[in-house]
Amino acid sequence: MSDAAEVTITRHDRGSAGEYHAEVAGSSAIGRLTWVKRGDDRVAEHTLVPPEIGGRGVAARLVEAMVADARTEGFRIVPACSYVEAAFRRHPEWADLRG
Repeated sequence: MSDAAEVTITRHDRGSAGEYHAEVAGSSAIGRLTWVKRGDDRVAEHTLVPPEIGGRGVAARLVEAMVADARTEGFRIVPACSYVEAAFRRHPEWADLRG
């Protein structure tokens, strides 16, 4: 299960909050990126990847899904989570999406 292509990302909105879920083929563990709305922005609060699916690029795929939605839907991301903050540093092309 080392291929990141085996990761499926879904978005789950709950009004003013939500999560992105990552499922890896062959595992029942679910990675999550949680967020809450703040005005027009979304605050990325936590990125959680269980050890059994770690090391497969799951956290990166979760952030990429949120970035793709931000581009499509026009919201900005406030990286309260240290992983999301680090991802923004690694991807200066995302600077326009930072809230």
